[in-house]
Amino acid sequence: MKKRYDFSKGKRGKILPENPGSRGKTRITIRIDDDLMDHFLKEADASGGTLGYQTLINDALRQFVQGTAPKFEDTLRRIVREEVRSAN
Repeated sequence: MKKRYDFSKGKRGKILPENPGSRGKTRITIRIDDDLMDHFLKEADASGGTLGYQTLINDALRQFVQGTAPKFEDTLRRIVREEVRSAN
């Protein structure tokens, strides 16, 4: 082992390159409300380990952006119909 090392030509940054298997995805840090996080964690647990919470959040965001997420009005109508049927 040397007594002194020359770091004058050293560069700051990542030591290892990005994982090549993660193409198409970006690592980020975000803050999510506790109640939303609890919801996605419960859904992930209910899947029996087949889906992770990050996958569920990604799918929910994709549905919203693509406009395929269920509309509030449609969901409300479905619930009202189900309640009327069960009351009869």
